[in-house]
Amino acid sequence: MSHQIQNTIKRLAKDKHAIILAHNYQPGEIQDIADLCGDSLELSIRAAQTDAEVIVFCGVRFMAETAAILSPDKTVILPKDNAGCPMADTITPEALTSWKQAHPGVPVVTYVNSTAAVKALTTVCCTSANVIRVVNSLTEDEILMAPDRNLANYAASRTNKKIHIWNGCCPFHDALTPEAVIIQKQRYPDAMFMAHPECRCEVLDLADEIASTSGMLKIARESNQRAFIVGTEVGLLYSLQKANPDKRFYPASEALECRDMKKITLEDVAQSLENLTGQVKVPEDIRIPALKAVERMIRL
Repeated sequence: MSHQIQNTIKRLAKDKHAIILAHNYQPGEIQDIADLCGDSLELSIRAAQTDAEVIVFCGVRFMAETAAILSPDKTVILPKDNAGCPMADTITPEALTSWKQAHPGVPVVTYVNSTAAVKALTTVCCTSANVIRVVNSLTEDEILMAPDRNLANYAASRTNKKIHIWNGCCPFHDALTPEAVIIQKQRYPDAMFMAHPECRCEVLDLADEIASTSGMLKIARESNQRAFIVGTEVGLLYSLQKANPDKRFYPASEALECRDMKKITLEDVAQSLENLTGQVKVPEDIRIPALKAVERMIRL
């Protein structure tokens, strides 16, 4: 059955001139049928550079919105309409507007894990990989940073700027405790511990490397280490193991599983391609200012 659905998806993608994107946290069977796998912004940028007419984004809503921001001439599809992001939901455009009014003239750095409407009110976006560079690129000594408090605390520890921190987080990364990491380090004493900057500072203090998902893939590929403890969503272990079959990867905690990232099925992808359902559109009055915030980051 799975093989049959995979063939159907390939045929439909060809017929619809579509490209299928899968975030690194997606289930293995979704990653296997994707044309591109990677971080959300990386995927949106690469898809925009193709001649595909349709982008099927296997991820969550803010990722599909980012693809729509960068590719307004393409049809962008999210196969599961209710695949959201708890972190992105912690801040609304109205809340950000009020926060800005309370700090007039202070620039806003917003994590790409946010809605298009929030990006539209942002000075510059950042990713987990480039947050330090983005923060230090601003001439102001004071900034607002949303929505992830852990990423903001990570940035604050590596800059002299005063960072006002929004109290949002990824509930799964935030749930990883130092105690859980120490147990895994004791269990696998020869393993390198890689941690995502969305983790708490006390977890990052235990890390051998702090990196985004793409950064972790690069580290695993280039390192002489043979074993790794992975401090991010468990879906990345599939990508890591597939790319490095001779190495071993262990989750920092089995609790690091995002339910929203596991909602999309092969059947959802096939149905959305068949009927072009689940289209994600960003109104121009939101898309254009959001694009400026994303482009400012890309230029860095």
